[in-house]
Amino acid sequence: MIEQIYSYFTIEIIYFWVNLGVLPFWLILMFFPSSNLSRFLVTSIFPIFLLSGAYIFVLYKSFLGSYDFISNFELYLSISNLSNLFSKNLFLMLFWIHFISINLFVGGWIVKDSQKFHINKIVVAFPLLITYLIGPLGLFIYWLIRIFYAKSINLYE
Repeated sequence: MIEQIYSYFTIEIIYFWVNLGVLPFWLILMFFPSSNLSRFLVTSIFPIFLLSGAYIFVLYKSFLGSYDFISNFELYLSISNLSNLFSKNLFLMLFWIHFISINLFVGGWIVKDSQKFHINKIVVAFPLLITYLIGPLGLFIYWLIRIFYAKSINLYE
């Protein structure tokens, strides 16, 4: 039975489930940011725990497939080395889970921070959507909105 589960979770299936799996979290962040569901399910450690499990599973698959982890450090040497690493599906999947996890964490932070400054959830929905799609640009847009609501600029908070 474990072999059937292992053979079911190919890189393509994991990619599908990771992308589908984060959508409910983002929808809760956008439409129900101040609900208990958001507080206990989305802005807690729960989604990071799930995505970490997927990350560990892909690492495990990589290890069993004799993936050369040492070559990953070559990505810092040149853009062509980074491009070569992205041609490998296992590395690409690790990167994608990393990207999705960080964006979801930032989305949760935006919701918590916006509640602290009493920013309207409709106003926050736009930077959340951009954070889901682009990441850092959404955070920057939220920061601009936050300056308006907080009436101050804090670079270290």
